[in-house]
Amino acid sequence: MQKRTLAVLFGGCSGEYEVSLQSAYSVLTHLDRARYQVLPVGISRRGEWLWYHGPLSRIPQDGWAQGDCVPVCLSPDRELHGLLVDGQALTLDAAFPVLHGKNGEDGTVQGLFALAGIPVIGCGVLASALCMDKDRAHKLAHLAGVDVPASLVLEPGADPQAAVAFARQTGYPLFVKPVKAGSSYGISQIHREEELLPALELARQYDDQVILEETIPGFEVGCAVIGTQNLMVGEIDEIELSGGFFDFTEKYTLKTSAIHVPARVDQATAQRVKETAQV
Repeated sequence: MQKRTLAVLFGGCSGEYEVSLQSAYSVLTHLDRARYQVLPVGISRRGEWLWYHGPLSRIPQDGWAQGDCVPVCLSPDRELHGLLVDGQALTLDAAFPVLHGKNGEDGTVQGLFALAGIPVIGCGVLASALCMDKDRAHKLAHLAGVDVPASLVLEPGADPQAAVAFARQTGYPLFVKPVKAGSSYGISQIHREEELLPALELARQYDDQVILEETIPGFEVGCAVIGTQNLMVGEIDEIELSGGFFDFTEKYTLKTSAIHVPARVDQATAQRVKETAQV
């Protein structure tokens, strides 16, 4: 069987650069090399695209860009269908963006590959852009009949007193989040009014829009869905917390938390979760 050429992108101009390195290392070390010719393409913090051909072990330690790299760029020419390397075309069958956060998970990179006519592993432009935006994702889910928390979005330059009024009306605890960021960066759960303004300032370090959300009592479950017309629904997972919320540390170290698969819920609840995930 002829190998397919797959570009795996990692790094990126994002606050979640380090997370991408860890994820990409996992992907690159598990791809079937008998089926795929793999091209690791690192994007530096400055936005340089580099074809990396050194040891994969350097990637999670962020030592990949110190050598064994060749500058590349993606051509939007659909006839070329790939990357330009030293003026030569390198044809791709598909791209796998293992990128986190802005400029990678938000539809921007997906749009570049769409222009070039190159298939992308994962979500496309619209789904990526919408799901990165917590406010618009909530509104779409609500229109589909899914319950969502009460929320308030603060635009750049908005009067913080609007947040104070919302918090007093909704009650504590509240979550304060950047509208467009991932990995729990910039998120705070606040329990009293004096914590509100510092939480707003922290969130604004990651996005110019900030969203306040009511806290929903209970525990968190997840359900993966893949496909377009025919959906494949995964088993439900449950996040068990010893306290607080599933922040960056707990997401990537499980220092005091645990993940249960399948979730410890009854069959009827599990079925309802799976049906909701497909909406």
